[in-house]
Amino acid sequence: MSLDLDDTHRADLRSWIESANEPSTDFPIQNLPLGCFRTAGGARPCAAIGDHMVDLSVASSVLALDPRITQAIHASTAEGALNPLLALGRPALRALRVALSDALRAGSATAERARALGDALLVAMDGAEPVVPVLVGDYTDFYASIHHASNVGSMFRPDNPLLPNYKWVPIGYHGRASSVVPSGSSVRRPSGQTRDDASVPPTFGPTRRLDYELEVGAIIADGNPLGTPIPIAESERHIAGLCLVNDWSARDVQAWEYQPLGPFLAKSFATTVSPWIVTLDALAPFRTTAAARGEDDPAPLPYLDDGDAAGAGFDIALEVLLSTRRMRDEGVPPWRVSLGSFATMYWTLRQLVAHHTSNGCNLRTGDLLASGTVSGPTKESRGCLLERTWRGTQPLDLPTGETRRFLDDGDEVIMRAWCERDGQRRIGFGECRGTVSA
Repeated sequence: MSLDLDDTHRADLRSWIESANEPSTDFPIQNLPLGCFRTAGGARPCAAIGDHMVDLSVASSVLALDPRITQAIHASTAEGALNPLLALGRPALRALRVALSDALRAGSATAERARALGDALLVAMDGAEPVVPVLVGDYTDFYASIHHASNVGSMFRPDNPLLPNYKWVPIGYHGRASSVVPSGSSVRRPSGQTRDDASVPPTFGPTRRLDYELEVGAIIADGNPLGTPIPIAESERHIAGLCLVNDWSARDVQAWEYQPLGPFLAKSFATTVSPWIVTLDALAPFRTTAAARGEDDPAPLPYLDDGDAAGAGFDIALEVLLSTRRMRDEGVPPWRVSLGSFATMYWTLRQLVAHHTSNGCNLRTGDLLASGTVSGPTKESRGCLLERTWRGTQPLDLPTGETRRFLDDGDEVIMRAWCERDGQRRIGFGECRGTVSA
């Protein structure tokens, strides 16, 4: 497995920003994820470090002294979203990462110049408003977890959980980019058409089975021309990094509308994304073997087979917590609903990109490709309430004495993710939060 490690991954690196050196931080100097924060003048590109954000437009005066920072990179840091920067491709992101690491590490040649910028350079994270870090032009949601597909399939087809195409083709659908919202947004309970009893007409009203879906999103860097597929060997070159995604779902609406064309209004009302894009370069130490196919599983077709399963997966721990209104009123901390791993995915990010473009479909900078619900082999690793409560037949017992089959108004869903490995600094993704409102 090629980890493509460099000096920015050294576990002994320390920053002159002390909060970045705390063992529990999601954002040590080895991470440096990219995002945007809002000020009175609009959104500004930034990088996370400890409990602060580096304003890249301010830092550019120091970063521009680095010969790796081109004029194009320098100009892109003044934009209101990350799209101009990501459009420059993975080499530009790597150059920016190296220059930032040098400016923020303790004792480096450029550290004093960076520190001299003072309060203009660093913005406290707890006082900033998170925004969606990119302008999302298109959003595709996949179905890449075989555990999720098997669980859901067994609810409706106990004798044949997986449809015949699952192990041959990455299944996905086109989502709604206009309703992608930042972490912390309130999500209004949607109304829709449902039909629980086949003997009576459907009704229209608020969903009674509101759910979350724990997903990992890949953000596209530079895209591909229309009509030109991306070979699987080149697919990762087009991924800037990963974020957390909550693809909210109205299960009763979905059950009625999804045949024959799949999800529509049950999904399009809101999709929450976390504020930070953890670059593939930062994730290099945490690559892992892609989920092994069983002896009876078919080999991927040639356009989906890159022959490098040893480095195609990412070992990312994924956690969901629930905080009800009563829990918050009584001072009860959020309760863990599930803990799983992205390493269990059946289809890899490389395969998702290669398949998406295999017909010549053009991906564009800022496009969001989501993994679909990430579930593991155990009950505690199921990534949505549909699975966790088995269609509501096994309700969750909360510390306050409340129960949950699906989400109630006032419930806050909190998603977290992190990577840990011996010999490496722990890095995290931050949080993806959303609260249900009536």
